[in-house]
Amino acid sequence: MDKFVKLTDTAIPLPIENVDTDQIIPARFLKATSREGFGENLFRDWRYTKAGSPNEDFVLNNPTYTGQILVAGDNFGCGSSREHAAWALHDYGFKVVVSSFFADIFKGNALNNGVLPVQVSANFLTELLYTIEQDPKTEIEVDLEHQKITIKNTGSSEDFEINSYKKTCLINGYDDIDFLFSNTKEIEQFEKNAKLSAVNN
Repeated sequence: MDKFVKLTDTAIPLPIENVDTDQIIPARFLKATSREGFGENLFRDWRYTKAGSPNEDFVLNNPTYTGQILVAGDNFGCGSSREHAAWALHDYGFKVVVSSFFADIFKGNALNNGVLPVQVSANFLTELLYTIEQDPKTEIEVDLEHQKITIKNTGSSEDFEINSYKKTCLINGYDDIDFLFSNTKEIEQFEKNAKLSAVNN
């Protein structure tokens, strides 16, 4: 995975609550096993009409809003446990999703696939969405190292929580296997100490 330490970028507002994984990536697009290519069908049924033309009313088709940060409504990623939802968000280009609540399985899948879910208070989310909609060029800083999200033009900020193991993996660009390899020396020393202890006992 790519390393993630700090990101400053504009954001795309999606003020819709209870966005489930079937809305993120509809089930009919789950046949592929590779992670690539899912981005083109992200929010497919909202981005396109039944005739296949772009839905001009949907935010991803509005050139006013750009950026690698998606700011969504409450309870994002609910529904089925499909990992493809995280694949689609990552493949489209999102590195951060902000919401006031994430489904646990979606949160885990996102972290495993290089997408940082930033959970904020309902009040901060409302402020964030309002600020972006008033000024689409608003920059948001997401500082993973210090676990802080900041609205740059107002200075308003809030801390967020993240599992310490997943934080280490994201900052270093590790997947689970990479993390194990990064601790090879410590693992070998532990095994050596365990053998010595067994012999002495």
